[in-house]
Amino acid sequence: MSTIRLLVVEHHPLFRRGLLALLAGCHSVEVVGEAVDSTEAVRAAGALHPDMILLNDHLPGVSGINQTLLKLSAAAPHAKLVLLASNEEGPHLDAVFQARANSYLAKTIEGDMLLGVIHRVMRGELVVSPELLPRLVSKLRNADMRDEAPASGEHTEDLQGTDRLSAREQDVLQHVARGFSNKAIGRALHISDATVKAHLTNIMRKLGVSSRVQVAIVAHAGHGWTGSSPPSSGHFIQ
Repeated sequence: MSTIRLLVVEHHPLFRRGLLALLAGCHSVEVVGEAVDSTEAVRAAGALHPDMILLNDHLPGVSGINQTLLKLSAAAPHAKLVLLASNEEGPHLDAVFQARANSYLAKTIEGDMLLGVIHRVMRGELVVSPELLPRLVSKLRNADMRDEAPASGEHTEDLQGTDRLSAREQDVLQHVARGFSNKAIGRALHISDATVKAHLTNIMRKLGVSSRVQVAIVAHAGHGWTGSSPPSSGHFIQ
């Protein structure tokens, strides 16, 4: 396995030094740079082209984390973005729901778990700390969805549990939660891309959500697995 080139962005010196000490003990991770604010982070990302950027979700020097994520994505388009939540009270939903971040973690995460998440994210998974789920789902229930409102004549149900889904929709849901693309889901379930899209439309309508990430979060928060156990490569730290 190739070495993961990682940029650390953290403005608290003590926590940053702790991260660096932890990462120094992992042979498959190389810290290629450090930054303490958004300006330094964007500059370093453009110069170093890291595989992953590990950053605090409350950095000095910006009006919001989304602006930082957008700039980082532009500076290093292929870098995975892993957010560390400053607290459990205000997770930035846009960072998760608009897929600007590949992972959202509580700062209370254990070191060995963080190292595991780094490797899981590099494999294409989206990982969220379970501590953040209650707040994420609560905000999802109350989120203003006007910008993504359904077209006239369509109906979006209130946020519901996954027990309302058909058996086939449950199958599709589990694969979405594992990060499968529509084509990969189609291959796994032996159905066409068009059928996958139709199932996803029905799933989002029944769950009362409007994106794939929202689908996955609601699925895991509701433990909505029927017929089998949750996939071992799912979104959440075990």
